[in-house]
Amino acid sequence: MTASVSPARGWVLGLGAAFVVAALVLPLVGPFPIDLSRVFARAEPDWSILVQLRVSRTLLGLLAGGALALAGALFQAMLRDALATPYTLGVSSGASLGAVMAIWFGWHHIAGAPAMWIAALAGAAIVLVAVVGVAVDRRSLSSFSLLLAGLAANSVCSALIIVIHGMVGPSQSFSISRWLIGSVDSTDYAALAVFAAVTSVAAIVVVKQAKDWNLMAVDGAWAAARGARVTRLTLTGYAAGSVLTAATVALTGPIGFLGLIVPHLIRTRIGADHRVLMPCAFFGGGVLLAGCDAIGRVVMAPAEVPAGAIMALLGGPYLVWVLRQRSR
Repeated sequence: MTASVSPARGWVLGLGAAFVVAALVLPLVGPFPIDLSRVFARAEPDWSILVQLRVSRTLLGLLAGGALALAGALFQAMLRDALATPYTLGVSSGASLGAVMAIWFGWHHIAGAPAMWIAALAGAAIVLVAVVGVAVDRRSLSSFSLLLAGLAANSVCSALIIVIHGMVGPSQSFSISRWLIGSVDSTDYAALAVFAAVTSVAAIVVVKQAKDWNLMAVDGAWAAARGARVTRLTLTGYAAGSVLTAATVALTGPIGFLGLIVPHLIRTRIGADHRVLMPCAFFGGGVLLAGCDAIGRVVMAPAEVPAGAIMALLGGPYLVWVLRQRSR
């Protein structure tokens, strides 16, 4: 037992340390060098570039990447499919549709908050209620029904986004296209604090149930026979995963492949024990997305490559490799 726990603890501690190191080092990466002596003296523009732009951007990347990777590990356990992602159940498409509608109508603020954030969260909530309502049958919730309802919602939302995209003017079309790529930008620290609080609560709820996710990953009936409340657990997991995904998409736009790559890669290295897999996925996902954003700042400087585009370049070949491995 000691021999099996120690390596797992080492993975968690190692990725946690990488998470902290990324938070300290990545803000220094950018198209223009930062003079730390001027930063400590609060001299402009170094102070504002580092503190107001790069630090908040790095923290958002770490939290957003962690949230998407953790949601991916969660949905893979719920649906018992290693290729499931946070976007499988339609929540991301709902959030994207809400944000696209905010751009279409020209909304800037709702109740003092950025309209795109509020609209994205509202769209995700509507899809969440609709998908669960369709999947619930006689007070039981089937993972298969949840998957089918999510795929249907995904298709409908994607079709509506295409229709809206074709109706808007050139400037709105550019804004929609830019947002749909997905990117990590500097954000207000108040919004970042709210996002961190929401993400932390949802992550704690998910990780505390890691033993039950180990049972669910085998089979729902098998989990129920060993005392797990399958319907309640599925609802809790879907709600927590949807909150993680929707809150992230509201700030960054849809960033694909992260919820697939990180849990799958970690699972191949340390196994499928979700007590270890989920914390490692959170830390590893955060480091990966923040790293992709840092690369995007310098690879074509002074122009920036969105983190969503870099993730797509990494995720597409990785998905093809995974499919080839499974076929063999």
